[in-house]
Amino acid sequence: MSDARSFAALRQPPFRGLFLGVALVMMADAIEHVISYWIIFQKFQSPTLAGFAIVSHWLPFLLFSVYTGGLADRYDPRRIIQIGVGLFMAVSVAWGLLFLTDSLQMWHAAALLVLHGCAGVTWGPSAQVLIHHVVDQPTLASAVRLIATARWLGLMLGPAVGGPVLLLLGPTYGIFVNALIYLPFLLWVRKLPFTRKPSAPPLRGLADVMAAVRVVSGNRLLLSMTLLAGCASLLVGNAYHAQMPEFAQDLGHSDADLAYSMLFAADAMGALIAGLVLESRGLLPPRARTAFVLAMLWCLAIGAFAMASSYTVALGLLFVAGFLELSFFAMAQTLVQLNAPAPMRGRVIGVFIMSAMGLRAFSGVSIGVGGSLIGIHRSLAISAAVLLVLLSAGLLFATRSRRAPPA
Repeated sequence: MSDARSFAALRQPPFRGLFLGVALVMMADAIEHVISYWIIFQKFQSPTLAGFAIVSHWLPFLLFSVYTGGLADRYDPRRIIQIGVGLFMAVSVAWGLLFLTDSLQMWHAAALLVLHGCAGVTWGPSAQVLIHHVVDQPTLASAVRLIATARWLGLMLGPAVGGPVLLLLGPTYGIFVNALIYLPFLLWVRKLPFTRKPSAPPLRGLADVMAAVRVVSGNRLLLSMTLLAGCASLLVGNAYHAQMPEFAQDLGHSDADLAYSMLFAADAMGALIAGLVLESRGLLPPRARTAFVLAMLWCLAIGAFAMASSYTVALGLLFVAGFLELSFFAMAQTLVQLNAPAPMRGRVIGVFIMSAMGLRAFSGVSIGVGGSLIGIHRSLAISAAVLLVLLSAGLLFATRSRRAPPA
């Protein structure tokens, strides 16, 4: 039975540390994006490189999520998290050294973006598996939604902190300071009490991927939520973040000022408010039908943002988009984690993350490279429209299927 109290998971002390740690890591991640995307845009003026920033960041999730989820099943997830967060720190330091020596080249940027993506896929699945070790079963749904909220809290604080850091310290010292933000969570997770559970089956590479895919495909609820997240990531994802300097310029803000940072922060603020409101009120219990409807509304908000010519309107639409994205994504992930079989939990979560995050690599192609041909506004609007059609079909399929289990 689920714990219906508001913020139920936060009542457990170990989870509070995990919540704050995830928020810190995501804040540092977002600060690095604010600084590095700005430098890349100013130095190279390349929509294609901005698109590659999305491809290289998310492709490791597509290739390695199931494997790193399997590592979390078999080994201590705390240690895997430490490896991933340590790699995040190393990438920030590398950016800083290149800025300091004024030697940044396009291939440097590409390599660091790839390493950043590898850090993300290393720690991400393990952090989700760790949730099951720090909360009890009745509070699991609350914990999954709150961790999603923590991610967006970090993404909101990142631009809010990153903009002033960029202005006051400059990109070089700002990125060095950013590397230190990862340190508290790195030290905290090392001391987190952990009870090892019975060992999962040995890792078998591609065979693990196929076994996890068979588990997901054999459960209609797992399959529908994985496909929902995958379609959203494939066609839209967060590819427009890498193009935000150009959106800001078209909306009349071409400098690295507060207005630019607010565009980054608006959808994160919407997501944060969604997490707080939904968790405090117990609204929108996880159901497959609700997740599809929220995702369709998100498509409308993203499409409207793409065509907005007013900065104020664009800001408001990003806020609405963030509210809806947190709502449907957290709901989909909650349903997956509640229904994943325990012996394969990390691998099943890996399949979901492979779909939900890995396919974002190709949204960088459709929006970034497509933007170089027809403009980023049209490419984003078209991608959102195509996604809306696919989600409408998915909703009809899910609701008409008599074989679907109750969601």
